[in-house]
Formats: sequence, structure tokens, C-alpha cells
Amino acid sequence: MERRRFIKHAGLAGVLAAGAAPAIVHAQQQIRWRLASSFPKTLDTIYGGSEVFAKNVAEATDGKFVISTHPAGELVPAFGVVDAVQQGTVDLCHTCGYYFFGKDETFAIDTAIPFGMNSRQMTAWMYDGNGMKLLREFFAQYNIVNFPMGNTGVQMGGWYRKEIKAVGDVNGLKMRIGGFGGRVLAKLGAVAQNIPAGEIYTALEKGTIDAAEWIGPYDDLRLGLHKVAPHYYYPGWWEGATQFGLYINDKQWNSLSKEYQAIVRQAASDAHVMVQARYDARNSGALKQLIAQGAKLHRFPREVMDAAFKARNEVYAELMNKNAAWKKIYPDYQRFLSESYQWQPVAEGSYDQYMATQKL
Repeated sequence: MERRRFIKHAGLAGVLAAGAAPAIVHAQQQIRWRLASSFPKTLDTIYGGSEVFAKNVAEATDGKFVISTHPAGELVPAFGVVDAVQQGTVDLCHTCGYYFFGKDETFAIDTAIPFGMNSRQMTAWMYDGNGMKLLREFFAQYNIVNFPMGNTGVQMGGWYRKEIKAVGDVNGLKMRIGGFGGRVLAKLGAVAQNIPAGEIYTALEKGTIDAAEWIGPYDDLRLGLHKVAPHYYYPGWWEGATQFGLYINDKQWNSLSKEYQAIVRQAASDAHVMVQARYDARNSGALKQLIAQGAKLHRFPREVMDAAFKARNEVYAELMNKNAAWKKIYPDYQRFLSESYQWQPVAEGSYDQYMATQKL
């Protein structure tokens, strides 16, 4: 009984270190699940999160619970993973909620919304605020049990063929951007287009689009966008923190023993930390390479940021009037965000500002 209580409450690392997991799961059933990812293997930081998750589950169960990971398109299309999990075609998926905001805009809250939380705030809201509870209730409508599993941190603002010096430069801009970012930019006159990663370079090179956003230096470097659109802007105000989600079919989740559920929960948390650690570790070197290869780094003008923030408020006000799920969850999200900014700039914000001015 003491061992069972231990695995329920201990972190995954502690379970593995203690050597307790194999003894506990010895009598457990053999399980095989399939995980469908929305990402290709070439995005090793994101796709790698699902691989780390599956590896942790297998190790903690002494190979009795095996989860095979499949890149986008192998089992189902990248944007078909939620339907597949809901219908039970696959057992679970690794994706971004905002890909599915066409079903319901509330999906985006699980990933990123314009001028929303940063990664630490998002993790705090999910794990110690009301985020997990509120989103669990929302995802239950889709037969899904959700877990955070990775975060990019704040993203970059994309690649532009020409400089953005004023709000007027956004008017008529054809930009590859998805979700809410596109909806907000549309209020400023931009033309949002959703183009797969593999087609962005060609679209920019041919002039089919004028700009494109992807993620940040490490992933952007691989796409080579700086070669055809040299102006690199920051910050990506539409993605102050991009949280990836692990979505599990609720029947499959409920079929697991309490021990296996605890292992899945801890394995997801471990992968959640690992994904952002990789981005934080790798983006700096990648940014240096981009600049060395001709990328021109710019900060968005305050005028553009203010106009986008105003447009964001208009979009959210519209949603409050027409989307019941948004109206239930967003006020708590916004309250948490507001209260967080009464604290974060005081210590960490001022510390970061000072350290950034020092010669290290």
C-alpha cells in the first residue's frame, strides 16, 4: 500500500530513481497506444516532446505500457488529430489547440491568444490556477482529457520582405499567419493566409505573400526564410507563450489504472519542461546564426503594437457576446494575467532588464 501511495504522489524522476515503478506495475496489463502528432519529425524540439513522453511512460512501466509516436500525416493529417482522438481512431495526440479554433475559438486559450500570458504565467494558471479545471470541462465536450506538454516561450513576430514602420504598412499585407493572430491583423487591413511550413519559403520567394511567421530562431533557421524576407520582427504578440497539448481519448484515459494515470501525468509534465528548455537553450545560438547570415532584427513600433492591442480587445469583446465557452473561461484567464503583471515586473522583470544591459 505504501508503494502504491508513493507512485501516485511522487514525481516521475523520483519513481524511476527509487526503482519502484517496475515492481508496482508488474501485475498491470500490457497496453499499446498510438499517438498522432500535428508536427513533422524535422521539428525535433516539438516532435521530440512526444518521443520523450512515450519513452518515460515505457521506462516507468517496465515496457508494459508502450506508446508509438507518429508524425503528421502518417496516421491522420496534422489538423485531423482532434477528430481522430474524439472518435477513438487514435488514442491520443500532441498538437496545438489553436489549430482548431474554427471549431470553437476557445480551443486557442489552451495554446496562445494575442497579448495573452507568457509561458510562466500559462504554466501557473494551468497547474495552480483554474486553467486545468476550466479547460478540462471544455475538452470533455470533445471526449478529450487534456494535459500541457511543451511550450515555445514567447515567439518571434515573423519575417517581412519590407520594413514595418507604421500601422499603415500592415494594410494590404499578405501574411502567413494562423488563428487569432490573423483575425486581429485583419482588423488592421492585413490579409491572413494559412500555409503549411513546407510551402512558406516558396510563397515568400515568389511574392505570393509578403510576410510569414513561424516560431522562433531555432525552427526558423531551418526554413531559411531570412534568405527571401530579411526583416525579422519581435515580439510575436499573438503568441506570448505557445503551449502544446497532449489530448487523450477519455474512454482510453478512464480505462487506465490509477498507477498508469499517475505515470502518464508525470511523463507529460517532464516533457512539458523539456520542450521549453530546448527552445531556451537553442534559440540564442540560432539567432546569432541568422544575424550572421543577413537577418535584420527589428522591434515592432509601439504604434503597431498599440493598434494591434486595440484590435485584440475588439475581437475578444465580440467573442464574449457570442461564444458561451469563451465567456466562461476567458474572464478567469484575463484576471489571472492582470494579477500576474502586478508581480512579475517587480522582481524578475527588473532583474532581467538590468542583466540585459551588463557585459556578460
